[in-house]
Amino acid sequence: MSEESGSATIGSADRPKGLLEELEELMAALNADLSELADLHGGQDGAEEADLG
Repeated sequence: MSEESGSATIGSADRPKGLLEELEELMAALNADLSELADLHGGQDGAEEADLG
């Protein structure tokens, strides 16, 4: 049992880096999706914004 506790402690120490990396990957994917959505939406509303600007 002490080995499991030890590995859990080590896992806990490594976990924040893993979670941070996972969060960064998810944020990058979300940013890419939002950029793509903005590009699609911008193509539709580009003429309207040009009239207002």
